[in-house]
Amino acid sequence: MTWSTFARRGEVLRTVTDTLDERSDGVLPMDLPGVLETFGDELSLLAALQLRWHTRLSGRLERALAEVPADTDTAAIAAWHTTYDELPGTRQALDHYRERPLDDAMSAALATATDKERLLLAAMAGHTGSTAAATIAAGRALEERARASYHRRLAA
Repeated sequence: MTWSTFARRGEVLRTVTDTLDERSDGVLPMDLPGVLETFGDELSLLAALQLRWHTRLSGRLERALAEVPADTDTAAIAAWHTTYDELPGTRQALDHYRERPLDDAMSAALATATDKERLLLAAMAGHTGSTAAATIAAGRALEERARASYHRRLAA
């Protein structure tokens, strides 16, 4: 990937992210200029959005755990909330297509991404189980608590 291709990809992804935030419906804006040429299809665009979400959540988890090391669950939930505040349209799109995938490949990819996110949440909060499934279940519980307690922060 050339520098100009990389820069163009980032520019298109920022436009997609902004549009998702504005529309707040979770539907990928495949009609935007440059989206099809840059990403090709919904699955590739969702993969880029998932990477952005996961990277931001990872950073927020590290920061929150450094600030509140004694209460890892609260820190993990706060990190999830902050990430949602920063990327609301991205989270809505990931949730939308996880619930209504366009095909089996998208369903499988989003299921894998969801498991990895839950592993991250659980592991960072110190809830690693004796198996990956147990750790994913602990991460699912943290995610459910984060969703249940989330209240979108309105921009000032």
